[in-house]
Amino acid sequence: MARKKPPVDTGTMLYDVVYEDGSLSSNRKVPRAEVDPLDGDRAIRAFLEAQDRKIAEMSGNPRGPIKTVRPSGGK
Repeated sequence: MARKKPPVDTGTMLYDVVYEDGSLSSNRKVPRAEVDPLDGDRAIRAFLEAQDRKIAEMSGNPRGPIKTVRPSGGK
């Protein structure tokens, strides 16, 4: 009988991002290495803003400024 492997920890955390225009982006992946408990959400916000810039370059649809970042309640 085959054994089930334990889930692999990908080293990411999930965050919900609310933009100033009221739009919501859920379950955004942020590497654990970018999360600094002493820095608050500044490092997380900077990582997500860089992701948004890269996506905007490829799609041509820029996102607005980030209003809030909070840990995602999803799995």
